[in-house]
Amino acid sequence: MAGQSGVYRGISAEERAAARRTRLLDAALAVWADQDTRTTMTAVCAEAGLSERYFYESFAGLDALLEALMNDIAVEIEETSRRAADKAGTEPEARVRASIQAFVRLLVDDPRKGRVAIVESVAVPKLRQRRTELLRHLAHQSAIEAREWLAPRARSVVEDETAGLLFIGGMAELVTAWLDGTLNASADEVVDAASRALLGLYR
Repeated sequence: MAGQSGVYRGISAEERAAARRTRLLDAALAVWADQDTRTTMTAVCAEAGLSERYFYESFAGLDALLEALMNDIAVEIEETSRRAADKAGTEPEARVRASIQAFVRLLVDDPRKGRVAIVESVAVPKLRQRRTELLRHLAHQSAIEAREWLAPRARSVVEDETAGLLFIGGMAELVTAWLDGTLNASADEVVDAASRALLGLYR
């Protein structure tokens, strides 16, 4: 039985709520990425095996859930890419390729993440602004990385930020075409093209 602390079978109420939140996020990823399924609260709850009561325990509504999922994916992309770049060392070209390769590998391992964060989010009016904000954040991070590691000539902050926007915007379109099958390219070909583009923008 649960005690006054809310502990049940060794698991606290907070831990159970966190586990349910994770189940809802996993379910949202599965439902939202499935083009044959309409993304609704009912569909997400059914996929998670949870009632709407538990849905509202974690999220104010469907848009809040989808935005949280987008945010989580953006953080994963940024952290995965940064770790790969740092592991590659201090050689600029190696850092660029490692970072992009880690991102592409993430999409190969789970294409749903790229589909919902980059492709499907465009179709949800309330999420378009958040998608734009996340892409611009990644563009800014690209500019910061380039200023630190790819600075063979004097460049202004505006030039760096412009190049970052061009790169991330281009990557978004490249990934969209790749995921929907319009672009018939291997993962290595995508990495090669994106690496050349980023280096070219900052050299």
